[in-house]
Amino acid sequence: MPAKHLNVALLGTKFMGKAHSHAWSSAAKFFDLPGDPVLKVAVGRDKPSLDEFATRWGWEETATDWQHIVTRPDIDIVDIATPTALHCEMAIAAAEAGKQIFCEKPLALDLAQAERMAAAVNAAGVTSYLNHNYRRVPAVAFAKHLIDTGRLGRIFHWRGAYLQSWIIDPTFPLTWHLQAEHAGAGPLWDLGSHSVDLARYLVGEIASVQAVTKTFIEERPLPGADAGTFKSGGGNAAARGKVTVEDAAIMAVTFANGAIGSFESTRFATGRKNANLFEVYGEKGAVAFDLERLNELEFLDATLPSSEQGFRTVLVTEAEHPYLSAWWPPGHVIGYEHTFTHAVADFVKAVCGGSPIHPSIPDGVATMRVLDAAKQSAATGTRVACCGPA
Repeated sequence: MPAKHLNVALLGTKFMGKAHSHAWSSAAKFFDLPGDPVLKVAVGRDKPSLDEFATRWGWEETATDWQHIVTRPDIDIVDIATPTALHCEMAIAAAEAGKQIFCEKPLALDLAQAERMAAAVNAAGVTSYLNHNYRRVPAVAFAKHLIDTGRLGRIFHWRGAYLQSWIIDPTFPLTWHLQAEHAGAGPLWDLGSHSVDLARYLVGEIASVQAVTKTFIEERPLPGADAGTFKSGGGNAAARGKVTVEDAAIMAVTFANGAIGSFESTRFATGRKNANLFEVYGEKGAVAFDLERLNELEFLDATLPSSEQGFRTVLVTEAEHPYLSAWWPPGHVIGYEHTFTHAVADFVKAVCGGSPIHPSIPDGVATMRVLDAAKQSAATGTRVACCGPA
């Protein structure tokens, strides 16, 4: 029996739009899926660039009115790949129209929006997926396997850091990422949401958080302004705008299972382009991961005699490792874009099988609660309790 066709509407055509398009077009080519994704319509604002995008990536149609598209009866899946400020309205509309939802992170501008999104998804009974794609790095999924099968024993520590450096230059303009009304927060939301999701995935729910945040550059040139006029204190003050999010955040947390952890998220780590790192330490062993070495997992087996202990590098490319039976022979590494393909494959299976997929939009509420508590903690200087799962 041929696989069911699933018509996809993509909302947003920039960085994430490209990554998602690649995944929708490649998933069924490598994985045996019960549904066949059809790149039906791409939605954006600028018609000429939208048409070029659709032609390049294989979308059948284009549109500029997303409200109409999410109600079309021929659309099965709504993929939200827009800036954060648009997620809430789009997800609620899609849920109310009975569409299955594939949504980029961070989930929402704030916890209240996230809760509204989860309520709409739950009320509609639709499948939702929140794209914390790093869960679907084979090395990360293998770390989950080691933890779940007891190879690390009782977990003591989580140590996470997500480090970038793309806005250190003070002449970098005031993009939407640096405005709370459009982004919700800075790296605490954008990068910290990834780290918190991974910690919840690997270690467990977070019980409390204490945080400190810092904005290093408080004003920036408005987009399109002459950057040269802003050096040495010169330039027109009216052509500057206030940065309303943090540039860096550090969190110390307790987990519900008794473990403790630390998180660092920053856009001011000089020389770091996209370093997503974590370490998990347990009574029987430890694992460490670095996104810049995506196919490798460091593993220490503390049950061996001390004379034989030491971190060893596992090249996670064997067919028995998560997802890799669909790809290349051992030793032939995969990349960042494959995590999106894995997410699409898992999502299609969930949609067709009526089974849950994680993280879902309700899962994202639990992550948002941690981040919201961190924001409160940074503002008050106190430790703030977090709730459990949504």
